[in-house]
Amino acid sequence: MASPEVIARVNALREALHYHNYRYFVLNDPEIEDAEYDRMMRELIELEERYPELVVPDSPTQRVGAAPLDSFATVRHREPMLSLANAFGREDLEAFDARVRRALEQDRVAYVAELKIDGVAVSLTYENGVFVRGATRGDGEVGEDVTQNLRTIASVPLRLRVPLSGEVRGEVYMTKEGFARLNERRAAEGSPLFANPRNAAAGSLRQLDPKVTAGRPLDAFFYGFSPADGGAPDFHYELLELLRSAGFKVNPHTERCEGIDEVAAYCERWAAKRPELSYDIDGVVVKVDDRRAYDLLGATAKSPRWAVAYKFPAEEVTTVVEDIRVNVGRTGAVTPYAVLTPVRVAGTTVSRATLHNEEYIRQKDIRIGDTVVIRKAGDIIPEVVRVVVSKRSGTERPFEMPKECPSCGGAVIRPEGEAVARCVNSACPAQLVEGIVHFASRDAMDIEGLGPALAAALVEKGLVKRLSDLYKLKREEVAALERMGEKSADNLLRAIEASKSRGMARVVYALGIRHVGEGTAEALAGRFRNVQELAAASLEELMEVPDVGEVVARSVVDYFSEPENRSLVGEFEALGVDLSGPRPESQGPRPLDGKRFVFTGTLAAMSRSEAEALVKRLGAAASGSVSKNTDYVVVGENPGSKADKARRLGVQILDEQAFLDLVTRLQKG
Repeated sequence: MASPEVIARVNALREALHYHNYRYFVLNDPEIEDAEYDRMMRELIELEERYPELVVPDSPTQRVGAAPLDSFATVRHREPMLSLANAFGREDLEAFDARVRRALEQDRVAYVAELKIDGVAVSLTYENGVFVRGATRGDGEVGEDVTQNLRTIASVPLRLRVPLSGEVRGEVYMTKEGFARLNERRAAEGSPLFANPRNAAAGSLRQLDPKVTAGRPLDAFFYGFSPADGGAPDFHYELLELLRSAGFKVNPHTERCEGIDEVAAYCERWAAKRPELSYDIDGVVVKVDDRRAYDLLGATAKSPRWAVAYKFPAEEVTTVVEDIRVNVGRTGAVTPYAVLTPVRVAGTTVSRATLHNEEYIRQKDIRIGDTVVIRKAGDIIPEVVRVVVSKRSGTERPFEMPKECPSCGGAVIRPEGEAVARCVNSACPAQLVEGIVHFASRDAMDIEGLGPALAAALVEKGLVKRLSDLYKLKREEVAALERMGEKSADNLLRAIEASKSRGMARVVYALGIRHVGEGTAEALAGRFRNVQELAAASLEELMEVPDVGEVVARSVVDYFSEPENRSLVGEFEALGVDLSGPRPESQGPRPLDGKRFVFTGTLAAMSRSEAEALVKRLGAAASGSVSKNTDYVVVGENPGSKADKARRLGVQILDEQAFLDLVTRLQKG
């Protein structure tokens, strides 16, 4: 039993550590050296180990220690975590302001402008100042319980400086420096790298083992509060001050703006200054300051009418086109790309940019030696926006599409009516290498270890002259290749053997038939019993398949009209590759039968192919394009134009958490 003196000492240490956490993580103004903080923490840990009855959930020692979970429970938010409508320029901001002023019958409205942190939205519940539960946004109504992971983040207060009760909203993020360190560590371990800090933060927050989360450099800002008793300040700026005084980290760059002109100036200022920040932002959140007006302004089904998200334009930088080269793809497409002087844009160093085709280069008049403005389309794919003509010196050289393939010397021809030039030599080594890489990719035959370097070596040594040769490789041949050896050869041959059982849809996609993506291959496998039956199908029969139009159908007919391709299918069959479609008797419950899904952007919990496989098991079809027949578009990080098209067509959009909730409910029956 602990004595009164021990209890007093434990309480004093906790109070001191809470205070110094606040000084360090919230105010960024520490009062003591790290060594003194560590000494107090060690003393508290020792006392709690000696007297376990004194351990409480909000002790500074309890940030890490929970056992790994089997899965995340769900949490229903007190109030929906609505998404925000977007504004993409000054006109959109003024239109938002006009709607607000009209509804409130005011000549001018005060707003609060906050940096829009590019992170993961979370909701934290406090009872009498003690952190009791935390959840992700999910579908806005229900999120995942990530309490134990949030406890590991030092800027998440376990106990507040005032006894508030209610839900606090915030954003978990990772700094640019922390992201770089994490990826360096993962590279050294041979682990896959994260694409950007937001993905890293999302993946870290959804770890089933809190110790993994604790090892990631996560931080958080807080910006909202829904009190349990309903008693909140009348103005949003005052609410932020309340959060700050309670011990929450509130972004220091938040400003109160008198009217939309000051808001616009704030947005323009931070669009220019965003590279100076230690973390990524993708815009500004603008909120009506007077919270008493929120009920009057109301909300749509998805967004409050008292707030808007101003989105920054894509970051643009200048660099020099050092050269223009071409790449030969698996279909023979000869695609030009720019070799750039390396430059940092949107968080990564860029040294190449696609130039699409010859016509694209002509329209933009891009020449070797030009200074150009580049950006990342959708913050992902580097593209040339325009040439800085004023910087031309006269030494720049126009690009000419090669007449001969740089890989095989075959003729490069641009068919009439098409934008893409192609190498017409079907035996082109570059096409074969790219074809092997595609054939072995995870969404196709999933042959682990068979990447571009090994594919090139197999072709160069004459071991693979057509795709079926992969299933004829001998152990001693593979082991003799540079950087292989017997163990690597054994692993590769096992992976090749395992690929024989992937089934018809994977084979059809792996063949690389023009215009046939994963979704189309799945649809074809659902209609025809095997690849041989597909090869014999007529144009009319193919066009009866959902998602298959005349262009795709004709492409399939043309492919199988080639004796070489029919022979390839015959060899696959003889070598034991499974060419059959799904067997109805082996299928489980199909609650999504007849539904069509499209996935866009990067998912945190699983790869896109895993998500598509999941809905297919439940009876749905996964398509690569959005149409009026699409039922759901699942949106991940950095979604592309598919999300915009879904909105125009009125197709239901699910974020990742809503998708996971849907399939979880269906799987449970």
